[in-house]
Amino acid sequence: MIGKLIGAFVGDKLAKQTRGVDGATGAVLGVVATTVLRRLSLPAMLAIGAGGYLAKKFADDAKKADSGTSTKTSGASTTTTAKTI
Repeated sequence: MIGKLIGAFVGDKLAKQTRGVDGATGAVLGVVATTVLRRLSLPAMLAIGAGGYLAKKFADDAKKADSGTSTKTSGASTTTTAKTI
């Protein structure tokens, strides 16, 4: 019972930061998430976490590519040479 209340509270707080989800929906999602996580095995939880991380990373990379920003530097570089006497 307390786990469901904590899940609802956390879901409500996350819903306030997420566009398109209101507080009640977030609370319900929090309760459902705690119920589902209780029934999953540890390898399944790790796989879901890794999949979520990779999906977020892929989405961020796609967003960067669409906006045209790049983290690479230009190919031009300057070199200096010294003469020996």
